[in-house]
Amino acid sequence: MALYTPPSPENTRVYEFMRRINADHGLALSSYYDLYKWSTQNIDHFWSAVWDDTGIVGDKGGHVVDTSAAPPENPPWFTEAKVNYAENMLSERSPDKIALIQAIEPEPKHPNPDVRRVSYAELYAMVSDLVSAFLAHGLQPGDRIASYSSNCIENVAACLACAAIGCIWVSAAADFGAEGVFERLEQVQPKLVISVDAVVYNAKIHPHIPKLKDLLAKLSERARLEPEVVIIRHPFTVSSRDEWDPSWVDWADLIAEGQERKLGRTPEGEIEWRRLDFNWPLWILFSSGTTVCVKVDQSKAAPSSSIEGQHSRDVRRPIVHRAGGMLIQAKKEFVICGDLQPDDVFFYYTTTGWMMWNFLVGGLTVGCTLVLYDGSPLYDPSYLWHLVDDLGITIFGTSAKYIDQLAKVYKPAEHHNLSTLRHIYSTGSPLAPHLFDFVYEHISPHVLLASITGGTDICSLFAGMCTALPVFRGEIQCRLLGMAVEAFTPAGTPAGPDQPGELVCLRPFPCMPAGFWPLPGYGSPEAVDAARKRYQDAYFSEFKGVWNPGGVRFGSAEIYDVIEHCFAPSTTHTAHTIVDSLVVGQSIAQGTDERVILFVKLLEGQVLTEELEKRIKAEIRARRSARHVPARIIQVDDIPYTVNMKRVEVPVKKIINGAPVSSVNPATLRNPECLAAYEAIGKKLRAEVA
Repeated sequence: MALYTPPSPENTRVYEFMRRINADHGLALSSYYDLYKWSTQNIDHFWSAVWDDTGIVGDKGGHVVDTSAAPPENPPWFTEAKVNYAENMLSERSPDKIALIQAIEPEPKHPNPDVRRVSYAELYAMVSDLVSAFLAHGLQPGDRIASYSSNCIENVAACLACAAIGCIWVSAAADFGAEGVFERLEQVQPKLVISVDAVVYNAKIHPHIPKLKDLLAKLSERARLEPEVVIIRHPFTVSSRDEWDPSWVDWADLIAEGQERKLGRTPEGEIEWRRLDFNWPLWILFSSGTTVCVKVDQSKAAPSSSIEGQHSRDVRRPIVHRAGGMLIQAKKEFVICGDLQPDDVFFYYTTTGWMMWNFLVGGLTVGCTLVLYDGSPLYDPSYLWHLVDDLGITIFGTSAKYIDQLAKVYKPAEHHNLSTLRHIYSTGSPLAPHLFDFVYEHISPHVLLASITGGTDICSLFAGMCTALPVFRGEIQCRLLGMAVEAFTPAGTPAGPDQPGELVCLRPFPCMPAGFWPLPGYGSPEAVDAARKRYQDAYFSEFKGVWNPGGVRFGSAEIYDVIEHCFAPSTTHTAHTIVDSLVVGQSIAQGTDERVILFVKLLEGQVLTEELEKRIKAEIRARRSARHVPARIIQVDDIPYTVNMKRVEVPVKKIINGAPVSSVNPATLRNPECLAAYEAIGKKLRAEVA
């Protein structure tokens, strides 16, 4: 039985699009599944129609894609096109239409913080001033601009100004440790770093200047990099210029410089948009990589259960996303599939380091209002729901973990009106069936609840929302148009009904990354070749000829790096030396979340002490973030490896989550005998969370 049924599917944007396809191609498609199959079998006609139907601003040209190319060839798209992502985000210019609303978590000295609003006209003016200032500072297409910031209005404006002139955006959340941000920025060599001076979390102001100084010192000493620095002052004003390096630029001064210089503008004062190739790099996201497990109901074009991350790679990947791909995917997802409207108020709880921030920014292409939030989602569990009522939020985005935690402490419908809500989006981990029940019983019985899934690797969606389809308990609504998603067994054959398998995509799609950094022209031939090989290994090595994607729950590589940097034999100066380690995720909370388990192998004769555990956690927290800290650290005698000397994360994860050792093929392992110990440990770990 459906939990939600669309009142009139024939009046949705999807059906309107289908009628146009029928008219243009002489077809008689009659259902979403018909349209889906056509879109994946005719990718050139489909994506061309998306461009036209959603009104992309730019020069389209005649080419779409080489339909004979397989995904590993990573074919270019719309090679004759010239577009600018930011131009398409700012086609709305009204002084009466709000573009961005910024809300900040209250804290004792600011119990009722002001909500900031900027109109589309004001946002356009801010971006225009930033374009002029960036050009005055010598930034050119292809240069990288990095953000180490919170989810604020200025950060969105800076991203759009970066795209307007063809620079490449790189973002790290303010809660990341300086070491983790250094390892990102060292690879991409930004010319400019934009940072806040403070953030608020759990009703407490956290100064950010010390972390920024630490980052800049590392960039200078270890990477010989001296980027320019711009500081965004927090509305609560916690830092003074005395704490800043004299070379740093105040955001307000940068805006004033742009207003004075007026570079990059037409005689009429309009932004001179750099319309570049469709495949031009827009931003770089970082992933440590996972594979994805999914079951697909072939009759509905719908994944019949949620995605389960299985961590299998430990190489941090700087993923370069193409501007046109991000643009056309946002248009398809928001305009056609999600049916967002200009009068929608769209909120997503996210930090600037999660791809959902980029996803949210794409909502500007609809001309709707985006709500940005800086703070904790659950310190006061009522606060976000007060925002729904106060701001008239219609689209509420969050993570499955948030919904799970909320269900334990708060029932929004008992305290709030919530009458404006029409969609709730959930991602990041599986949304369990009982959490569907919670949403419809304790938030709203009338919303479209969309469990959506994609990942950092594509910075968009493989499966998710559709206003023309019903919502069933525990199910993702559908595979999205143009995404030829299937499920493969480990043998590389299509999975049967209700049979779990690895999510693959059989046809190219425009949000496939342009590649890993460095792209050709941005690094030495050796570095470019290595990046190209990593790209192929990451997405095309498991199943021949198809895309085998990843999504990020936590980055195992980020934890390995800390262990190797601080505790390896060549670095440790204490009695405790970690000679090897393994990181996996254990399923908890009825499959709605994972906790991080770190296995460590010490030098012979050494024992994992409470002191060492505290040191490991402290280093991971300081160098990464609190979210990376393992829930459990366990000493083992051996770490399993494949015969090719790769850590065996996926089988160990399966074993600690209840799979028998017999499910692992011992012929693929160098030391299969050690798995018995993990089976015993798994029983104890599962008992802890039962």
